[in-house]
Amino acid sequence: QVQLVESGGGLVQAGGSLRLSCAASGRTFSSYSIGWFRQNPGMGREFVADISSSGANTRYADSVKGRFAISRDNDKNTVYLQMNSLKPEDTAVYSCAAGRAAYDFWGQGTQVTVSS
Repeated sequence: QVQLVESGGGLVQAGGSLRLSCAASGRTFSSYSIGWFRQNPGMGREFVADISSSGANTRYADSVKGRFAISRDNDKNTVYLQMNSLKPEDTAVYSCAAGRAAYDFWGQGTQVTVSS
């Protein structure tokens, strides 16, 4: 069992930056891949980025490639999402998820709002 808590969301102007954190409980955190997803009301969940258990492999949605960076610190049981050059269309609730073959554990999410 893994419990995830996101933080770092907020209101930022277009072109600004935010760093989201996903803090996990449990001693098996380093064995899980971690993904970031985002969702707006009435819309489907959108994949943003993920990172392998070791941190060696990362993937990004085309919409954020070159602007967002995912990283992890397994000693701190935390995954980060550095978001730069934010755009109004990045506005959403951002959630992190943990899993091996599939994402089985989800956090509650943190709101990111980008004003134009």
